[in-house]
Amino acid sequence: MKEATFLNIVNPVKDKMYRLALRLLSSKEAAQDATQEVILKLWTRKEKIKDYANVEAFAMTTTKNYCLDELKAKRNNNLRIVHQSYENNDISVHREVELLDEMNWLNKIVAGLPEQQKIIFQLRDIEQYEYEEIEKIVEMNPTAIRVSLSRARKAIRESLIKKHNYGISQN
Repeated sequence: MKEATFLNIVNPVKDKMYRLALRLLSSKEAAQDATQEVILKLWTRKEKIKDYANVEAFAMTTTKNYCLDELKAKRNNNLRIVHQSYENNDISVHREVELLDEMNWLNKIVAGLPEQQKIIFQLRDIEQYEYEEIEKIVEMNPTAIRVSLSRARKAIRESLIKKHNYGISQN
């Protein structure tokens, strides 16, 4: 397989791999490193790539596994959440601060979820993967995926409601 063919296969999924790595590793630098490492792994297996029915699912699975291995190795235990992917110059400074605060809260809540819920939430609600694709990536049955996603959403919703109702007494 030539380099151009390989890049045509990998480039469309590269951003999704990075976003998944960012969600799991919580650092732009670590996510970039992870994405590069996974692309190198894919390059070393370039002759076998054509045998896979869904290269994107294989790339995402490889990214997920690499990131989990990194977390297990505790190489990323001192990383901070840095995520600023929403920028709009037409909003007021106050609204921008509110949105940034809300994103920081959301990132903290998601970071506190169990790994399985975090991965499934990222793939379904952020990356917009179909359940069949998620099933291939995380190697779980559809019912378990739906239950895990439901629990993640419920935990996020309850945490945000608790944050927004802080100091408000309900008589």
